Amino acid sequence: MVSAQVRADAFFSRLDSWKEELLALRDILRSCDLTEDFKWSSPVYTHDGGNIAIIWGFKDRAALGFFKGVLLTDPERVLEAPGENSRSSRMLNFTSLSQIDKMRPVITAYLAEAIAIEQSGAKVEMPKDDLAYPEELQARLDENPDFRLAFEGLTPGRRRGWVLHFSGAKQSATRVSRIDKATQKILEGKGMQDR
Repeated sequence: MVSAQVRADAFFSRLDSWKEELLALRDILRSCDLTEDFKWSSPVYTHDGGNIAIIWGFKDRAALGFFKGVLLTDPERVLEAPGENSRSSRMLNFTSLSQIDKMRPVITAYLAEAIAIEQSGAKVEMPKDDLAYPEELQARLDENPDFRLAFEGLTPGRRRGWVLHFSGAKQSATRVSRIDKATQKILEGKGMQDR
């Protein structure tokens, strides 16, 4: 099996957008008593096995996500929810290397707080997810065991994102089309925003 380090190195070597910014974030994360891992097709930074942060390159920005970001005090008021339905994670968005360099002390402080939260055993209280799967998704899960395994293997947030996306279509044909278009990403363990 290929080590997480090798997979992370390969991830960074293949980047064609936001490479400098993501490498700068990697440098900060690796200097903060975190272990670099590779999960969900992205570098993930852990402390004693607990997920602390993840980095992403989107079309319009580089981002640093905190898994339990909603528990951070955010004294600088810079954290954003990744989407309107995000319940736990919060993120910092960057559009330049100079922005990351300027924010380095804030990023480091937030990472230290995130590590302390993880060490304390604090959990994000979330009500049971009350989203019903649309019948088209349920049919696909029932008929395709590989798809079911991949979908159930997604993080709760990624599953929730897909369910919201599929359910947002008014017509059955559109829901089926969305599921068809999403199938490969789901089989790769990706959420809607992952590349």
